[in-house]
Amino acid sequence: MLIISASGRLLAQDHLYSQFYNAPNYLNPALNGQFDGDLRMNFIYRSQWTNLPGPLNYYTFSVDLNVPKLNGGLGLMVTRSSEGTAYLSKTNVSGIYSYSVEFDNSVLSFGLQAGFTNRKIDADKLVFLDQLNDQGIIPGTSPSATANPEFNNKYYFDPGAGINFVKGDFMIGTSAQHINKPNESFTGTSANLPMRINAYASYMLPLNPFDDPPSIIPSVVFANQAGITSFSAGAQLKYRSANIGFWYRDTGQQSDAFVVSVIFDLFGRNNGSKTRLGISHDATTSQLQYTKTAGTTEGAISFETTLPRRDGSEYFRSSSTKRCYDFY
Repeated sequence: MLIISASGRLLAQDHLYSQFYNAPNYLNPALNGQFDGDLRMNFIYRSQWTNLPGPLNYYTFSVDLNVPKLNGGLGLMVTRSSEGTAYLSKTNVSGIYSYSVEFDNSVLSFGLQAGFTNRKIDADKLVFLDQLNDQGIIPGTSPSATANPEFNNKYYFDPGAGINFVKGDFMIGTSAQHINKPNESFTGTSANLPMRINAYASYMLPLNPFDDPPSIIPSVVFANQAGITSFSAGAQLKYRSANIGFWYRDTGQQSDAFVVSVIFDLFGRNNGSKTRLGISHDATTSQLQYTKTAGTTEGAISFETTLPRRDGSEYFRSSSTKRCYDFY
């Protein structure tokens, strides 16, 4: 999350994952339940600007079920952030429902997300101006200001929704988070969390006409919140169990980072289960120089499997129509 000043107010901006394809439910609730199996679990961790004082750490864990009888899926997602030396933290727990319609070599998916967010700050770790001198923090001093605000633990309802469309080798989707613009102020004054809008598009370009060919998948990802824009463009080279990607991210006002990502599917798709490992690194190109920040690193792991059925049948893909997970 970034803190910015606009119109005399402090506005918050959500964190974004460079490995957006390895955090599908965070990107868009319409991607919930969209995978080649019955049960999926995802975990992704982001350590941002590692060398700067005050940690900027982000985690998302999700579990979702592909439920054919519902033409969609059910999911649960937990996202947590910890920022700065005062350990400003957010924890969101959300349930997700998605529904898909297949027609004419196309799949249209809808997703709804609803949950609660807890926002908390460790006020004992705050340092005020009257505790500082030319050498730094004055040992043993107490601030004249109140170190413990009246409210340092805030809960609020936090919904989202999204839509995703796949047609042949093309995919496009959009989602909105914080639709109700919840008030996340600690003090009781109004401090509404702005809505976050995501949009993305991908195209799969096979490199030869044979079965399971290597493919290049160019993608663009757009996010806007509180008047701040993030735009990423790049491509993945995908072949069997390996995937490598290169990305460029821009804020609309300046260059932000170059990103390289590597993914390995450890056990393939043929035995009903798949374990995926992903790692990426952002090389900062903004005014926060790479030599000062050491960039940003993400790690992701996911597990997909099929579940035993009472009738003894096995999971099978109902058609050859591409779905969202084919693009990552």
